[in-house]
This record gives sequence, C-alpha cells and structure tokens, in this order.
Amino acid sequence: MEIEPALRARIDALLADNRVVLFMKGVRGAPQCGFSATVCRILDTALPEYHTLNVLADPELRDGIKHYSNWPTIPQLYVAGEFIGGCDIIQEMASDGSLFETLGVAMPTASDASIRITEAAAGALRALFEQQPEGNVLHLRIDARFQNQFFFGPGEAGEQRLEAQGVELWLDPLTLSRADGLVIDAVENTEGAGFRIDNPNAPPAAAAAAAAVKTLTPRELKQWLDAGRAFELFDVREPSERAIAHIEGARLLDERTAAALEARDRNTALVFHCHHGGRSRAAAEHFASLGFRNVWNLEGGIDAWSREVAPTVPRY
Repeated sequence: MEIEPALRARIDALLADNRVVLFMKGVRGAPQCGFSATVCRILDTALPEYHTLNVLADPELRDGIKHYSNWPTIPQLYVAGEFIGGCDIIQEMASDGSLFETLGVAMPTASDASIRITEAAAGALRALFEQQPEGNVLHLRIDARFQNQFFFGPGEAGEQRLEAQGVELWLDPLTLSRADGLVIDAVENTEGAGFRIDNPNAPPAAAAAAAAVKTLTPRELKQWLDAGRAFELFDVREPSERAIAHIEGARLLDERTAAALEARDRNTALVFHCHHGGRSRAAAEHFASLGFRNVWNLEGGIDAWSREVAPTVPRY
C-alpha cells in the first residue's frame, strides 16, 4: 500500500525536526502497551530528551508509519531520520551496546556501577561457580522493570566485567546503567537458599509490579499442563527463537495478541516464558501493572524447561 504524499511529507518533517523520534502507543510518561513501555525505559536510561508520537491518538499516523518504514508493528524508533527498529531490535542493541553509539551518547562502563556483595552472598556465588563447566561466567541482568536475574553461561557481546568481593560479574550496558549502589545478600526462605538484591534505583511502581508476579518452576508448569489447569501460556521471544524451540501450547505474544490480552478479564491466569526468564518477567510485570491478579513467570525460561522437563526441546 502506498502512503499518501501528504502523510509522507508530514513524517519527513517530524524526522527532520527531531533527531530521536519514537512512534509509540501512549506517551513517554504513560505508555499504553508493554512494548512501548520497554523502549521508553531503555531510552530514558540513555537520553534526557527525545520526541514521541502517540499513534493511538492519530489513526492515520498509526497505519501510515507502518507503510513508511515497511515495518508492521509499533513502537518504531528513528534516529537522524533513519529507521532503527522495533522493541526487540532496540533491546538487542541496548544489550550489546550498539544503541548508545547510534544515539550518540557514551556507553555505560563498569566504572559507573558500584556493587556491594555481602560475605555470605559472595561465598554462595563462588560455590555455585565451582560447579560450572570451564568457560562459563556469572551474568547479572537488570531489565527495564528493574527485575534481577543471575545465570551462568559464556560471555556475551557488549558485556563488561565487574569484580566485587572477589566475585566476577558480567553485565551488559543497560544493567550497568541501573546497577550503581546495588547490594547483593544471601537469604534463606521457604524455598531454600537464595539471593536478595536491593537496588536504590528501582522506582516504587516497578517494585509493586515485581511483587505481584509469582514464580513458576518448569516442573510446576508441567504439573499444571498434565492436570489440565486453566491458564494461558505466552512466549515472549522472537519468532526466529520459537522456530528453534517451543513449549507445546504456548502462544507467541506479538503486538496483536498483547493488545487483545490487555482487554481480558483481570482474573485470567497468565504464565509467561522466554529464553532465560528476563524478558518474560518484564512482560508479566506489565500485565500485573494493568491489574491482572494471577500472573506467573517461568523461572529459567525455556532453557530450564529443556534441562529439567523436556530434554528433547533443543537448547540454544
């Protein structure tokens, strides 16, 4: 479909007048979809100012920008007149550091983050590290909703090494921008030993949404499926990842599915999963923030599902 010349000229002018432009659902301070909220949180980390357009308030623009960019979903980010990508691409670029270069701002470094690990936590982390195969490192992720995740694996592009109390942590640029002042401690709870991470940078709303999301282990999910329990399972990964491995019965959470889900009864039981659990945690918290009362995140994602429940599901 060809875009109307007047609308094309209007978009051209918007991009010429503003270096960084985000076409989104809602506005910067009040996004109206989880994908737009995620991109705003990423950009807020890097930029004090950027221009946003609420496509929900302008149906002509909502349809036209998709034809302008030849990209089917919202949000869409432009920098210096160039289309950069949607939510998943922005997340990938933020993780490997290339987004900061694109935006023309300094990338966060390990010197920007001061992390304190208590002796008890340091000992517990070192013990876990001793069980890992050679070549694995300990990753720490803090996502856009200030959810924390530890996992072991090979080093990844864009990560930097930070040492605290003799423990080496590998953090991506976005995590570094959110980690200053972090305190990591060891705790005992009803589920056994674990870690508590206190982050002074987390906004109160993020803490409230985080508290509303419950954790579901792979074995518990298997029990729910076998028992025919009533819930809906959503996969928040990219279609290319889903083509490699999937959990039977999970639906891909694309823009259209997410919009339909946001209109559902708030008592609907929702379970989200991704690769390791970080992206799905952000999605789960978004729906919890909308008032959904029964929201779970699959701990460890499909990778843990493969290891603990279904070894025939490929790992990647």
